[in-house]
Amino acid sequence: MEEQAPHNPHKPPRRGIFLLPNLLTTGGLFAGYYAIVAAMADKFEQAAIAVFIAMILDGLDGRVARMTNTESAFGAEYDSLADMVSFGLAPSLVIYEWSLSSLLQYGWQWGKLGWLGAFIYAAAAALRLARFNTRASSTDKRYFQGLPSPAAAAVVVGLVWVMFDQKIPGRDVAYIALPVTILTGLLMVSRISYYSFKDIDPSNRVPFFGMLIVVLIFVLASIDPPKVLFGCFFLYALSGPALSLLRYRRKRVISG
Repeated sequence: MEEQAPHNPHKPPRRGIFLLPNLLTTGGLFAGYYAIVAAMADKFEQAAIAVFIAMILDGLDGRVARMTNTESAFGAEYDSLADMVSFGLAPSLVIYEWSLSSLLQYGWQWGKLGWLGAFIYAAAAALRLARFNTRASSTDKRYFQGLPSPAAAAVVVGLVWVMFDQKIPGRDVAYIALPVTILTGLLMVSRISYYSFKDIDPSNRVPFFGMLIVVLIFVLASIDPPKVLFGCFFLYALSGPALSLLRYRRKRVISG
């Protein structure tokens, strides 16, 4: 039998393996682009689902790159550009096509406010991603500064998905969609801290109760995905300001 060459732990990975994380990033980019196309065709449920699929792929590409030791500067930049499409442009255009464009029926001033609100969200996503890239190596990995763009996108398209699932037209809730879009964008560029969950190691043991909570979340999500996903990410978006307020009050009590 032919002998196999001994395994060299210091041998660099094959060049072809770099395709794997970048293919996942491309898949997320495709999902974000499809969400825009679907929204233009009034397929808002498909558009919302596509953004959530982009979120899953965005969470996988970085982990795969670290697991396979294929992290690169190119991959990081490509991932950031894909995130801008999937979590910046796509959600802003989906919410605009579904609801904010209907503000024009109240006058051209309201119509302009509608697309400006969508632009504020898209610009905030770009600023959030640029700030993250420049400060990624100097910040506490346990916390994000500002609402992460995937979570912000989940709030915006989650609102679209829930209302569409309940057969509520976007024009009837434009007064809700506009402030949600603008405030979500402002949270992205804020200095509010959000827990990143990056210090959780899946290889470590977890309490039985913690595992039970994970199972319950999956069960609830399978029963009513639009409401559960929107509810979870909406609570996460509120968690930053709530914890910041608690810290501020605690400091006031200590200093007082």
